[in-house]
Amino acid sequence: MATKTVQNEDIKNTNEQDEIVKGLLETAGEPGPEFPPSRVTTADDNAATTARRPIYKRPAFLIAAAIVIILAVLVGVRFYLHAASHESTDDAFVEGHVVQVSPQISGHIVKVYVKDNQQVKEGDLLAEIDPRDYQAQVDQAQAALNAAVTRQEAARINVTLTSKTSHAGVESASAGVQLAQQGVQTSQASVGNAASKATQARAQVDTAKASAQQARAQVDAAQAEANRASADVSRYEQLFSKDEVSRQQLDSARASAETAAAELDAAKRRVSAAEAQIAEASANAAAAEQTVKVTQSQVGEARARVGTAQGQLSSAEAAPQQVASSEAVATTASAEVQRAQAALDQAKLLLSYAKIYAPQAGRIARKTAEEGNYVQPGQALMAIVPVQIWIVANFKETQLTYMKPGQPVDVKIDAFPNKSFRGHVDSIQPGTGSRFSMLPAENASGNYVKVVQRVPVKIVLDVTEDEAMLLAPGMSAEPEVQIK
Repeated sequence: MATKTVQNEDIKNTNEQDEIVKGLLETAGEPGPEFPPSRVTTADDNAATTARRPIYKRPAFLIAAAIVIILAVLVGVRFYLHAASHESTDDAFVEGHVVQVSPQISGHIVKVYVKDNQQVKEGDLLAEIDPRDYQAQVDQAQAALNAAVTRQEAARINVTLTSKTSHAGVESASAGVQLAQQGVQTSQASVGNAASKATQARAQVDTAKASAQQARAQVDAAQAEANRASADVSRYEQLFSKDEVSRQQLDSARASAETAAAELDAAKRRVSAAEAQIAEASANAAAAEQTVKVTQSQVGEARARVGTAQGQLSSAEAAPQQVASSEAVATTASAEVQRAQAALDQAKLLLSYAKIYAPQAGRIARKTAEEGNYVQPGQALMAIVPVQIWIVANFKETQLTYMKPGQPVDVKIDAFPNKSFRGHVDSIQPGTGSRFSMLPAENASGNYVKVVQRVPVKIVLDVTEDEAMLLAPGMSAEPEVQIK
């Protein structure tokens, strides 16, 4: 009996094993093998056998265990494949541009046109500063520009006038020099003529003196002849009284005496005439010498006029320098016009700064501008957050082995746990975060402990503008990059 019970139990165990193998194969999707028909046992034998078998040897437990193992293997393989082809981190945040709006001039705010969190477009008027002081500066600069333009026009007219008058002055001075030189030549000719006349006058004086000497000699001769004739008359009268001579001889002697007396008178008159000629010739000579002196002084005056004319010519020949000086003044006036124009442009630019416009489209944040506040250049009035956003994920350096730009990314945002955002890797920062920190680690000092560094990776979201409006810089994110 005991032998039969053992045999039945062995047969039943064999049948159960066959059923388990067949069930596992069918679960795996393969047809089970054909086993020989089970040996027939009685119900009493089965019940007794089942009551004595442990739970881990029962068929139901074994089947459940096999199913659990298969599912665990499938899930584990899938998890392994997913982990091998994806890299993720929870050290990631939403980033975006934050444009600070600041005034470029100082003054009181007279109007604020936006509110907190308001959506604005590029070029929208945000605020306005009191423009009256800057409008006054524009008016002053405009007046200065008008005055500079007037001076410039006057300088240009002066250049033209100087150019024309200088050329005329050169020509006039040249003509004056030539005329003065001609006057010198004329005066020199007059000096020569006067000197010649003076020489002639002196020669005439000499001639008159010679004639006077000759006339005096003739007077002496006539006197001597008159004396002899008078003596002859006296002798002939005595002889005639004695009748020693005839009346004819007496008359002849008397006639000779009268003739001699007449010749004496004539000689004396000739002496007087010669002396008069001497006086006249001397006067003429003195006048000629005076004329020579006058003409010589005229030569000096003419030469002085030549020097004056040459000085005027030299002054007139300085016309190019005068024109250059006038042109320099005109250039200076033009520079003053440019400077005044630059000052006007700067004043207009400062006036334009009185109105503050949105430099970029986005939403208003951190608005501190209020009407009546006095602001300074560079003071933060508000910030504009544009729609363009991205993710900065700090991956471990060991996660960057196969990561490169262009790989797809699934991003989870903590604010929207049920929504996934698509994106792609844009770039990887060329340095770890600690290297670009304010106080980078000095690994060459002290004890060194190796720490896995993190490298910022920029992830650009491929979202619509409406989806981007849901996100804001600083939100936490969990990106998952598909690296394979």
